[in-house]
Amino acid sequence: MSRNDLEKAQSLLQRRKFLNVISLLESGNNPEIFHESFAYYLTAGLACLYLGDRGNADLYFQRARRIRMTDPTLLNAQAALFLMKGDTASAIQYYLDVLYYDPQNKTALSAMEFVKTHGSYEEICRVIDSGGIKKFYPPLGVNPDIIKRIFLSVVAGVLLAVGIMNVNRFSFFQKKIHIPSSKPRADLSSLFLSVEEKNNVQTKNPMSQSARYVLADREILKSYDDAIAYFQDYRDNASQVEINRLLNSNASEFIKQNAMVIQSSLKEQTFDSLLDNYDYAKVASDPVLYIGCYVAWSGRVSNSVSDGKSYRCDLLVGYENMDRVDGFVPLYFEYAPYPEIDVERPVRVLAKISVENGKILLDGKAVYQPLKRQM
Repeated sequence: MSRNDLEKAQSLLQRRKFLNVISLLESGNNPEIFHESFAYYLTAGLACLYLGDRGNADLYFQRARRIRMTDPTLLNAQAALFLMKGDTASAIQYYLDVLYYDPQNKTALSAMEFVKTHGSYEEICRVIDSGGIKKFYPPLGVNPDIIKRIFLSVVAGVLLAVGIMNVNRFSFFQKKIHIPSSKPRADLSSLFLSVEEKNNVQTKNPMSQSARYVLADREILKSYDDAIAYFQDYRDNASQVEINRLLNSNASEFIKQNAMVIQSSLKEQTFDSLLDNYDYAKVASDPVLYIGCYVAWSGRVSNSVSDGKSYRCDLLVGYENMDRVDGFVPLYFEYAPYPEIDVERPVRVLAKISVENGKILLDGKAVYQPLKRQM
């Protein structure tokens, strides 16, 4: 399966060819190529949802959620599933989450009004039986096939039809799935150094020679410039490394304060947004340099403990094929519901690095394990 297949599946979804979507996504030579792709799981889940296959839709949406938890389209889809189960309390909570991230979301607003005025179990069943529940599904945008028919039958409207096609054909996936754009991020121009500031980048503190990283002026300036450049290129991990280098160095307090401003603008990473994934050996060689970075590491878990509110285990990094262990790292998930990790199968974990007493700790953010069954 190539990325062109995923794009084709997205196009088929907009054309309401739901069976074709599932067939294409599940028949590739190597569907696991997309095991970290939010778009893959969301596309497959929406196709199942519109087909009425709630069970598999739920499976796919759960996988998507472990990659990206705040996408309004995904939250709307999961809310619709709760609504169809009659679990209006959970549905409302998900719709409130949608409105938190997208206050003008029409689907969520309409569904909330429905629950408020007609949210009895009997009314929900009636809407499901009539097919009216689909109005609360995430919208797929204008069907290009309909536009094509209009284009062919109404020659006089050709310019309008082409315009609608160009605007709407890919609007769902480009707007709802948050693909990073080339537009610059936060304006950090105020952090550019003057000539005088460039000539005073080292601290005057005599204790600076005991800093973890003792850097020359040119090294401080390079790390500083790199931190800004990496940030603008969406390489937040690489930016964090340079920030850590500066914060633990003999750089001046002014440089360190600016580095912390850059750090405050860094975003939480997902499987599909992680551009710089540092391996265990690199992190273990100097853990302090990678504090706050996100990593996606594979392996297996052991010594798992959960209390209903959190989940703890040891991640055996590199042990996915059971032939070697690169390292043992404590892994902690503080959110509920915590992930359901099958200790008998390999796992890939997205986590944020912290360090305690010189040891690496992982703050879990998302988990991927292959689906137990293929459809």
